[in-house]
Amino acid sequence: MPLEMNREVFVTCAVTGSGGTQDRSPHVPRSPREIADSAIEAAKAGAAVVHCHVRDPESGAPSRRLALYREVTDRIRDAEVDVVLNLTAGMGGDIVFGGVEAPFPVNAAATDMIGAEERVAHVAECSPEICTLDCGTMNFAEADYVMTNTPGMLRAMGGMMEALGVKPEIEAFDTGHLWFAKQLVAEGVLSAPALVQLCMGVPWGAPDDLNTFLAMVNAVPDDWTFSAFALGRHQMPFVAASVLAGGNVRVGLEDNLFLDKGVLATNAQLVDRSVGIIERLGARVIGPAEVREKLGLVKRAPV
Repeated sequence: MPLEMNREVFVTCAVTGSGGTQDRSPHVPRSPREIADSAIEAAKAGAAVVHCHVRDPESGAPSRRLALYREVTDRIRDAEVDVVLNLTAGMGGDIVFGGVEAPFPVNAAATDMIGAEERVAHVAECSPEICTLDCGTMNFAEADYVMTNTPGMLRAMGGMMEALGVKPEIEAFDTGHLWFAKQLVAEGVLSAPALVQLCMGVPWGAPDDLNTFLAMVNAVPDDWTFSAFALGRHQMPFVAASVLAGGNVRVGLEDNLFLDKGVLATNAQLVDRSVGIIERLGARVIGPAEVREKLGLVKRAPV
């Protein structure tokens, strides 16, 4: 696709994630109330979309409990501020092998591998406007952990999301993930035009250098909508890079804990900083109503 600056940009805030960050910053929300409150504050700061995981309220460990997703969803929808809800569907695809000399049996305590229907059960329960679809398998940071999303699993999950009327956000961690995403659209599993999140700098996916980023952007079909993010100190530079390349942006505590060196951030502060960058580039930050019109979404009422 041709590189042309995006003049109407939406911001997604990834509120809490599933990484082991809960003890590294007091601002990483754990309970459904904390997650929803942080999402609402991010929306007030300018985020049109909030991307939510849930955590165990006591330990902060990642969770798949339906009741937690439902409480987060209800709290956000009951709030006075409007925002597009995006729930993760990435949980339940984790395999941790036993080690390099004895990979089997797998580490049962750390492995969380479930079926397609269970992986989207909270999506069916909560009816978000968007949910994520991690469009490939990759070695993911730790030595023996593999983020596992087989072609068969992705075809099944993508079909379920479409049938539920929820817009899949394709999470592309490398160029091959985009290749398979285009195959899913060609097969009719996913509807066109698709929505893509380019995930840069996640070990061991696509590195966050600009050459790789532009290769990813150039692999996105012209009529698709894309956003991008990078981790840590590269989060804000990639706000500018994505806008200049024609995309939208994602910030938030899932990907970065700091506002400045040594200064821990809140989600609202990260959104506010990104809004300032976007506007200083000469672009306009659009709100949730315009995002729904752009992506063909239908606002969900509180249940």
